[in-house]
Amino acid sequence: MRHVVIIGGGFAGVWSAAGAALARGDADLRITLIAPNEHLVLRPRLYEPEPDLAKVELSRILEPIGVEHLRASVSTIDTDRRVVVADGEEIGYDRLVLAAGSRLVRPQGLPGAERLFDIDTLDGARRLTDHLRDREDFSAVVVGGGFTGLEAATALAARGRVLLVDRSQVVGDQLGPGPREEIEAALDELGVGRRLGTTVTEVGDGYAVLSDGTKVEADVVVWSVGIRASELTRQLSDELDHLGRVPVDRRLRALPEVFVAGDTAAAAFDAEHTVMQACQHATPLGKVAGYNAAADLLDVPLRDFTPGPYVTCLDLGGAGAVFTRGWDRRVMASGADGAVIKKQINQQIHPPVDDASKILAAADRVYIELPFLPREEEKAAPAG
Repeated sequence: MRHVVIIGGGFAGVWSAAGAALARGDADLRITLIAPNEHLVLRPRLYEPEPDLAKVELSRILEPIGVEHLRASVSTIDTDRRVVVADGEEIGYDRLVLAAGSRLVRPQGLPGAERLFDIDTLDGARRLTDHLRDREDFSAVVVGGGFTGLEAATALAARGRVLLVDRSQVVGDQLGPGPREEIEAALDELGVGRRLGTTVTEVGDGYAVLSDGTKVEADVVVWSVGIRASELTRQLSDELDHLGRVPVDRRLRALPEVFVAGDTAAAAFDAEHTVMQACQHATPLGKVAGYNAAADLLDVPLRDFTPGPYVTCLDLGGAGAVFTRGWDRRVMASGADGAVIKKQINQQIHPPVDDASKILAAADRVYIELPFLPREEEKAAPAG
C-alpha cells in the first residue's frame, strides 16, 4: 500500500495529516504521523498560567480520520531510499511531509544557563508554572522583547515584579513601529521595567547579571530569544534560510517525494514576504502540504499555498491585547477590545476533535478570514 509519512505532531503536522486524509478520500492510501508525544501542544498559549490546558489529544484528531500515530522521534531521513529512522526503526514512505517544527535557540556558554526557564515546550512551561505556583511578589527577568517575551512578561506581571531585557534599543523591535506605542503603554501600566541594549550574562541563585555589569534580583529568569527550525532540515537541503528552513515551491514541495510545512518551510507568503514561524502560517501550510503529498500519489490536482491576510494579536496581560493587520502591523484594536479578539483567536486555533466530517472540512479551509478585513478584501476573498 502506498504510504504518506508525516514527521511532527504540532499544528503543521496535525493539519498535514488532515490534509492528506482529505485528499485520500476513499482511496487505498496509508497515512502515518510520527511524533513522540500524545498531545498536540497549543504552543502559542504556553504563556498562560495553566499550560496543561493548552493541549489536545492527538488520538481525538487522528483516529476519526484514519491516520496512524507512531509515538517515536525521527533521527534520520534517507531521501535516496525513501526511508526515515524513528527510534531505531526504519519506516518507508512514498511521499514525506516534514513538519518537525522549531526550537528555542538556547545560549551557549552562559554561566548558570541550567537555571533558565522557558515557555518553548509544554514541559518547559510546566516547570516555570510549578516553580512559581502559589508565590506572589516574586522578581522575574524576561530575556527577549519579541512576541514570546512580551506575552511572558505581561502575564508574569500579574503576580510579580518583572524586568524585560533585550539587546535591541526598542521594545518589540521585530514587530516594527506600528504597535509600539500600545506595547509601551501596556508595559508602563503593568509596571514592567525595561533594560534595553543589554542582555543577561550570568544567572545565579536569586539574581542575574546584565551585560552592563548590573546585578539584579531574579527569582526566575525566562529565556525567550530566537527560534530555529528542526535540525532535520539539514538532511533535506544545503540551502537553508537564516532560520534553518527548507526552500519550497508554491505547492510546498522541496524534493520530488518530499513536502515541507510549518516552521521548517521557507515558503513564500507573497512576492515580498516569507511566512512567519507561527501557527497562523503553520496551519495552512500543513493543510496544503499534506493534501499535496497524498494528491501527488493519487493523480489528483495539487493545490497552491494561498494563505489569508497576515495579522498579529499580542496578549498584554492585564493591559489587554493589541491586534494588528498587514505586514506593517497597523493597529486595529487594543486594550480590552484587543483582548476579546485574542480570546477568539486562542479558541479558533483549537482543532475540531472526534468528528471526521468537521476535521476534514476544517482541513479544506486554507484561506481563513480573520477580524477587521476591509470591505474590498472581504469581497475578494476566495470561498471555502
